[in-house]
Amino acid sequence: MTDDFLDHILAGGTTEVEEAVRKAAAAEITPRFRQLAAHEIVEKNGPHDLVTVADRAAEEHLTASLTALLPGSVVVGEEAVHADPAVYEALQGEAPVWIVDPVDGTRQFVRGESGFCSLVALARRGELLASWTFAPALDEMAVAVRGRGATLNGAPIRSGSPAPGAVLEVATSHPDYTTEDQKQALLGLDIEGVRPRPCGSAGLEYLDVARGVLDATAFSWEYAWDHAAGLLLVTEAGGAHTTVAGEPFRITGGNALPFTAARDAATADRIRTLLRGR
Repeated sequence: MTDDFLDHILAGGTTEVEEAVRKAAAAEITPRFRQLAAHEIVEKNGPHDLVTVADRAAEEHLTASLTALLPGSVVVGEEAVHADPAVYEALQGEAPVWIVDPVDGTRQFVRGESGFCSLVALARRGELLASWTFAPALDEMAVAVRGRGATLNGAPIRSGSPAPGAVLEVATSHPDYTTEDQKQALLGLDIEGVRPRPCGSAGLEYLDVARGVLDATAFSWEYAWDHAAGLLLVTEAGGAHTTVAGEPFRITGGNALPFTAARDAATADRIRTLLRGR
């Protein structure tokens, strides 16, 4: 069953997962949008790291539905790892892994803004196979399948390349999530011809790169649930990603940071060079 389902997904059979993501959002996220009570919002590691009852309930919903679709699979979800860091080790194992961020952009969700999404990626042995990015308040569903391209609401998307000489728009890590060395690296983007700004939902920033309305990202943290879905989406749309060491980003961790995802390889290389300071 496991290999059959993986083959089904890789052949473009993503509908079942899309439905599972939409159902989780409809049941656990959308009803709470702009309806959260104060006691339903909790700080995890500081004022910029929030979790809500919607995050937890949606992750539980997705964990049940996704593992039912793919018996023998496991889930690495943001909230499960927060409760038990050992869960993250499943990314190194043999079983297929669903990588889940139930509400990416929780700060935006808490503020009642539409810029949040649910992120799901399917990986095996550290290799990304498929991903789903769903923004319920925007009714946008982006899907990527390894080797089969990327779509947004069913229509193919391509990242393209920035216009020659255009100022590069780059979404960067929030300063609260960077070390002093990473802050210095990100300062390399403060030059003429580049316009950096703090990121919102990482998943939606990746979607904007994949559809060519944002030129690049520059992020300094490596939690797989924030990046897995978007990195595959960007890659399948024709983009590229690289760490400051000039290596592809690994969802299993141990990356040289910061790293970038960009509309094309030339832009990724330019951002990497700026982050390295040379």
